[in-house]
Amino acid sequence: MGPETIDIAIVGAHLSGMPLNHELTALRARFLRAELTAPAYRLFELPDTTPSKPGLLRVSSGGGSISLELWTLEPAAFGRFVARVPSPLSIGTVLLAGGGQPKGFLVEAAAVERARDITAFGGWRQFREGLQSATQFS
Repeated sequence: MGPETIDIAIVGAHLSGMPLNHELTALRARFLRAELTAPAYRLFELPDTTPSKPGLLRVSSGGGSISLELWTLEPAAFGRFVARVPSPLSIGTVLLAGGGQPKGFLVEAAAVERARDITAFGGWRQFREGLQSATQFS
């Protein structure tokens, strides 16, 4: 992270090649690298979201490492991006496996009560690819 940018951890529909990635690129966000969270998170498929979105929840036990992409934005662009984040998603601090702590997408705990736990897939992209593979072979 440079002095004129803010790094953001992306775990879902804003990932490269996903339906909302254009919202990042329209703000001239730059992809930095792929990362993993610290093993302190659960990932959920949120119901009733269009396009389909995950929710990342920090837990005190039973968590796993979740794959993500690290992007960087200028502060004004970061503010515009964050202002559009819909509930039950929010922006908070995400703990990375390597020790970094960028801002990133998190979910309100109440939102996961009806959600499917997809932590075992290791990330949103892996979950979506698993769904596509299952559909092709059924």
